[in-house]
Amino acid sequence: MKFFTAIDRYIFKATLVPMISVFVIAASLLVLDKMLRLFDFVAVEGGPVGVVFKMLANLLPEYASLAIPLGLMLGILLAFRKLAVSSELDVLRAVGMSYNRLLRVPYLLTLVLAVVNLLIVGYLQPLSRYYYEQMQFQLRSGALGASIKVGEFTTLKDRMALRIERSEDNGTHLIGVFARIADDKGQVLSISAREGRFLATADSRDTIILQLVDGTLIQDTGKSSPRVLSFSTHDLPIDLPKIEQFRERGQKEREYVLPELLRIGWNDQLPEDKRIQSLASLNYRLVEVVMMLLLPLLAVALAVPPKRSTSALGVFVSIVLVVAYHKVNQYGADVAALGLIHPFIALWGPFFLFAALILWMYYRVAFVPGGQAIGALEAVYAKIASYLKRFSRQHRATLAARKAAHAA
Repeated sequence: MKFFTAIDRYIFKATLVPMISVFVIAASLLVLDKMLRLFDFVAVEGGPVGVVFKMLANLLPEYASLAIPLGLMLGILLAFRKLAVSSELDVLRAVGMSYNRLLRVPYLLTLVLAVVNLLIVGYLQPLSRYYYEQMQFQLRSGALGASIKVGEFTTLKDRMALRIERSEDNGTHLIGVFARIADDKGQVLSISAREGRFLATADSRDTIILQLVDGTLIQDTGKSSPRVLSFSTHDLPIDLPKIEQFRERGQKEREYVLPELLRIGWNDQLPEDKRIQSLASLNYRLVEVVMMLLLPLLAVALAVPPKRSTSALGVFVSIVLVVAYHKVNQYGADVAALGLIHPFIALWGPFFLFAALILWMYYRVAFVPGGQAIGALEAVYAKIASYLKRFSRQHRATLAARKAAHAA
């Protein structure tokens, strides 16, 4: 007997397409929302545009850890809803295939994605988050190549002000350059030039040369009349600000990988607050992954609408339940990190309650004849939908009568 039958392959195809679609859509929406904020942030800091995509790449593991469970659940839910609405599920049940048997392929997918998500939240996400914050720090400090803003005065090391009218050739050719330099002796040097360009120096990485062409130099010592000089070319050395080093990884619990969290949480020699925070982060990541093992049961329980109905209420309820549970976990992790509740109770308590609810809902659908997981909600939803349809028909009839009366 083959392990994968034609029914298994059919369910696999029906599940895979919506699962990938939901995953791509959810990840894309999260990335696009963050991309707009990063573009604004990079523009304000004057950094290169390319750093936006590097920062987004470091955020992908975090978004993937949210999109994978949602895509898995909706993929299974939409596949079984399609079977139920088209009466194929009734045929499969009539030939003796139980819900447990039909869930063979969805559970294989779940196990694979749970392992992938464990690797993401346990190892990849902590490192990528650290690199993301490192790039943020470097962008603010100028380590990623902060640019001179065109049309505005830029202060360098509190002693030099520089203004560029416009730039050409991707910023390498500067037009309309003005610089004002003050030293500790009270001397002020004002320079204006028709054009200029930045040149690197071989001696020091902390200094660059601003080569100016066709300009005027005014030196004001404050003791005598200013000296005015004209030049065809003039090299102006500019000292770059020193870049601070970013902190080491591990000052935040979310930057630790799972073995590090486990080692810190069980180390009695470390401060109590640090151990509690590590255990809260460890349990939060584990409970998010373990919950994926119950998502197929939740998906099937909400996928089957009442007989002679095509209600999609289950899709909406499933999204609300998963998002609400994720927020409860986040709140539990924050409370546990403060030491108000033990991490096991704060995170595994809601898990067992939610698991009991899912098992009851699945039992109602799979083992109770004619049972519905959200039958009461379906009845209320049907009444509301019926009322809205009647109201819409009455509204259209009223508008038609007014038009007829106006035409007469």
